[in-house]
Amino acid sequence: MSRILVTGSADGLGRAAADSLLSAGHDVVVHARNRERAAGLGALVDHGAHLVVGDFTERDAVRRIAAGLNDAEPLDAVIHNAGVWSGPAVMPVNIVAPYLLTALLRGPRRLVYLSSSSHFGGRPSLDGVDWRGEGAGSYADSKLFVTTLAAAVARLRPGVLSNAVDPGWVPTKMGGPGAPDDLELGHQTQEWLASSDEPEALTTGGYWYHRQRLQPHRAVHDEGFQDRLLKALAEETGTAL
Repeated sequence: MSRILVTGSADGLGRAAADSLLSAGHDVVVHARNRERAAGLGALVDHGAHLVVGDFTERDAVRRIAAGLNDAEPLDAVIHNAGVWSGPAVMPVNIVAPYLLTALLRGPRRLVYLSSSSHFGGRPSLDGVDWRGEGAGSYADSKLFVTTLAAAVARLRPGVLSNAVDPGWVPTKMGGPGAPDDLELGHQTQEWLASSDEPEALTTGGYWYHRQRLQPHRAVHDEGFQDRLLKALAEETGTAL
């Protein structure tokens, strides 16, 4: 069984993935933004999940979580599930936090990043990006960036399985009650990539939708764009990958 961190697991797809992995016997670390939201994870903690708390809009909180996890039993996998749809937290939560965790966490050999079909509408440009969220950021841009991050990690860390997943437009709090996609299918691919020993799950550099590997935005596998993105994030955070 694997030790797996699921970020943003207080509700929605993160909660469903953490619950399913815990039920399958994995050692799961759940994450909530604050103590109020963490209280809702009591049932999972009672069944053996470990809990970390920190607001991903705050870089010091991300660093603190990473330091605590590095001092504990090593992680085998991370599902970078935490995300927001709109507002000033879009870039800090959707791309800066997963970048920092990727740079700081020692040990995980499997990394799964939550993408979206919206990434096809993202702009492969880093000019004027508001990494700190002092203005509204583009959700589509943030998802293009995190999908590119997954591909860059796959290229630069050959011993790590790094993939991006489009969970579909599912009826969560973010997706809304009228979302047309399947909620169950929305979290199964992440779990599979984080824990399965099936040959397809042991591949890297993929963009997945319901366990089918698809072609992402053409910029995702552009090594020049990958390098520019990593350079910008390293300069912004003071932390190199």
